[in-house]
Amino acid sequence: MRDPFARFRYMTFDVVGTLIDFEQGLVSGLGEIAREHGVDLNEEQALALYRAARAEPDALRFPDDLARVYLRIAPELGLPASESAGERLRDGAANWKPFADSVEALAVLGRSCRLIAMTNAQRWAFTHFDKALGSPFHASFTTDDTGTEKPDPAFFHKVLAFIEEEGGSPADVLHVAQSQYHDIGVSRALGLTNCWIERRSGKSAHGGTIAAREHTVPDFHFTSMADFARAVTKETA
Repeated sequence: MRDPFARFRYMTFDVVGTLIDFEQGLVSGLGEIAREHGVDLNEEQALALYRAARAEPDALRFPDDLARVYLRIAPELGLPASESAGERLRDGAANWKPFADSVEALAVLGRSCRLIAMTNAQRWAFTHFDKALGSPFHASFTTDDTGTEKPDPAFFHKVLAFIEEEGGSPADVLHVAQSQYHDIGVSRALGLTNCWIERRSGKSAHGGTIAAREHTVPDFHFTSMADFARAVTKETA
């Protein structure tokens, strides 16, 4: 295909896990608590326990849910099951950092497309993430705005309605995300073109992200935002 990226007017982005390194933020927060109590934290175990807890029926909106999740997983990690520690983990999400390549890649991509954030985070947390990313977005949608979380198609419909109000269409959109479960599978089902940023390339298991029932082959596949941005720049130059 010639210039495969040139036709996109919009790029919609998952934020937590694709642009913000939530796994590092999570294990860093747990690691601080662990060190204070003389516990050697097993990071992959912590991520697996977190993944299971986030899939529970009584899960709350993210990242408020981190306080609940902490109380679930603390005993298995040998950490104190205190509400104050859970609140500390939750509040620490405001300081989670972007991946090293996120800010520059978004700045490059924003020169040719309108960038829209689609995050399962609440607005209070996204405000911090957006600032850390350099405030690159034309528009943003959080769970507070949509009343639901991905992979619910209603989240996507809300964003597409906004794009259509601006005169765009689903054909103008490239959806970019790390999670097969939250983003890649549903975007394919809705007929959107998608790009999988495989942040855990070369790592075993699924880390902190809920596993999809089946793998969806994406339209585009990169292992970093840097590689994606370079490809877009090359093809649209």
